[in-house]
Amino acid sequence: MSTWANLNLQNSASPLMEQLIFFHDHALLILVMITTMVSYLMFTLLFNKYTNRFLLHGQTIEVIWTILPAIILLFIALPSLRLLYLLDEINKPSITLKTIGHQWYWSYEYSDFKNNIEFDSYMIPTNELKLDEFRLLDVDNRVVLPMNSQIRILVTAADVLHSWTVPALGVKVDGTPGRLNQTNFFINRPGLFFGQCSEICGANHSFMPIVIESVPTEYFIKWIMNN
Repeated sequence: MSTWANLNLQNSASPLMEQLIFFHDHALLILVMITTMVSYLMFTLLFNKYTNRFLLHGQTIEVIWTILPAIILLFIALPSLRLLYLLDEINKPSITLKTIGHQWYWSYEYSDFKNNIEFDSYMIPTNELKLDEFRLLDVDNRVVLPMNSQIRILVTAADVLHSWTVPALGVKVDGTPGRLNQTNFFINRPGLFFGQCSEICGANHSFMPIVIESVPTEYFIKWIMNN
């Protein structure tokens, strides 16, 4: 979960989020190198006393400042494309979770099991929170999912545009009325992972959080059997 002093990305809980963080650091390093080099060149240009009134063109420097940015762009584009295809890859999911966005709550459905589990997930009002619960983030019915399993999520909306987003898992899927979007993720550690709707969807847009409870597979099976 992100805290008030956290300016960085959240700690990853899935392999895809790890790759996203690596790419972020890679791109940021290139940006810092470019900024440093340009700042140094501007500084030296401002303070040196060399002049050349007869200079009309410089073929060598023009070739360099054309080819060098192209090479730098390749170093950004190739990892970006690799990551883009990794994010879209659906590889034999173990469980499918159906999610429907409403104004202003989420509905979930586990349809892979005989006892078809369906429930709504509402934010817990501030005056009903317990001491160990988080304001504006905790819900009455959490999404329970097994760790170390490939999970597919199908997202749609019943009324307006919504966006199902869990930053720690690197997941952001738009919920569009009349359309079914899908993605997949793999949770590699147990814990609670918080998210929120990331599409401006109305007056209570800020009050439809997402909570995923990642548990070992045997606990998940017990939870399914008891519901």
